[in-house]
Amino acid sequence: GDPMHFGDESWKDDGSEAADSYNRRIGDGHDGMYWFGMSDAGAFDAKRSDRGLLAVNHEYVVAPYGLHPAGRAAGATRNATEVEKEIYAHGVSVVEVKRDGANTTMVRGSRYNRRVTSATTMDITGPAKGHLLLQTLFSPTGVQTRGTNNNCANGYTPWGTYLTCEENYLNVISRAAGDDALRAGGAKEVSSLNRYGLPQNRKSPYLWDTAGTADLFARWNSSVTGASAAADYRNTINTFGWVVEIDPFAPDSTPAKRTALGRFNHEGAWPAEAVAGKPIVIYMGDDSRNEYIYKFVSKANWDAADIGKGMAAGAKCLDEGTLYVAKFNADGTGTWVELSFGKNGLDGTNATYAFADQGDVLINARLAGDVVGATKMDRPEWGAVHPTNGEVYMTLTNNNDANRVSPTATATGRQAKPDAANPRYYEDLKGASSQKGNPNGHIIRWKEDAADVTKMTWDVYLFGAQADAAADVNLSSLTDVNDFSSPDGLYFDKRGMLWIQTDDGAYTDVTNCMMLAALPGKVGDGGVATAAGG
Repeated sequence: GDPMHFGDESWKDDGSEAADSYNRRIGDGHDGMYWFGMSDAGAFDAKRSDRGLLAVNHEYVVAPYGLHPAGRAAGATRNATEVEKEIYAHGVSVVEVKRDGANTTMVRGSRYNRRVTSATTMDITGPAKGHLLLQTLFSPTGVQTRGTNNNCANGYTPWGTYLTCEENYLNVISRAAGDDALRAGGAKEVSSLNRYGLPQNRKSPYLWDTAGTADLFARWNSSVTGASAAADYRNTINTFGWVVEIDPFAPDSTPAKRTALGRFNHEGAWPAEAVAGKPIVIYMGDDSRNEYIYKFVSKANWDAADIGKGMAAGAKCLDEGTLYVAKFNADGTGTWVELSFGKNGLDGTNATYAFADQGDVLINARLAGDVVGATKMDRPEWGAVHPTNGEVYMTLTNNNDANRVSPTATATGRQAKPDAANPRYYEDLKGASSQKGNPNGHIIRWKEDAADVTKMTWDVYLFGAQADAAADVNLSSLTDVNDFSSPDGLYFDKRGMLWIQTDDGAYTDVTNCMMLAALPGKVGDGGVATAAGG
């Protein structure tokens, strides 16, 4: 709520601020963030810590606190002023921060201070640019859209841009009853909508589409209401779920949804160390139960001369490349399966989903993962790459017994039994309440094969558990000083220290969420253990 520029009144915490002023205020519900050091000349300088630009995600709004102190207005139809505030409070803030002696403050009025919200115009780039499934009333040619939403974790690029990731965008998108029968794409189109969690007759929790007929509100109704996709917002759902690149050093630049990185519930986008003459590699998790881990490998090779070139460098390195999905084998090996049209069954003859082209594969990356038999994971969240050995770590926050079912049960639909990479099924008591599945989560890690981009070896680095859990649950032999549950945030500092944050609801009868510090070894340095349910 703090104003980023002069001319807007200071935050009063009483909801009296004008709705449109939230375009120029720090957003709500902070999540992923990244620091970009800045030189005296205003250029990206990774070594600077006393002056820089801080990019911060705003994943959601906590409506009763500040935005709507009296609570959200009741009823099935939302108040337009309330919704306008919420739309602008989502997205990303970029602010200049400067240290002056003992004080570190935001530089109010800095030309770099910028909001990117749920209403900001975005370019659609990469293989899906202009695709029929991305055409809307706002952009009949499918080359632009508006807004980035429910931005959870993040990433960054070696050339100095910010990657913000769209996760729980279904919070704001609705679809009408009877919409299935109106879809020109028939059963194929409906299967995509259902796979991405948008069945017909679904009202979004935020109900933004009910606030009026203006485009600002109507576009959140992803239903057939016009004669074609260019006349309505039936494809709104397909314009979310992307990695969005923002150049913090060019406040007038247009953010870009980089479609080559695939569409799903992006938690974040974490780069491997950039090596001259080698491709850019980015790791990503789909933060939903029984979803997949992905890797993007650029077509272009890294050139340090691209540092500071902003969106042009992004177009070079992120608009062309290959998307892979992970398959973890029981013997500790793994495969990155290529998600390219015409390969691995991803074509128009596929019985699960008849892909039309590469844009279709990327828009429906989840369905592509289904087709190639990717490993269903226990909610892949943050990733981190070890600064010295290049091994990759990713948190698997948790799963429940509605999705990770008992080994003796019959798995149906999207359900999965325990497997080598997600080996635990057990009961954990929270007070008198029973929690089954993998309520405490774990951290997986892998080492890439230097000679083959499709191969890796892997193990589990840590299993979350309470200290007094049974040995086949507390497989990492945690004690009262380091037990944890539901790992989420993950970050390596330059020393190789791994910082682990939790986002827990399973162990809060004993402890709050926490941050832990660890010094990992390497893949394969542990032993063999038998897990509960595994």
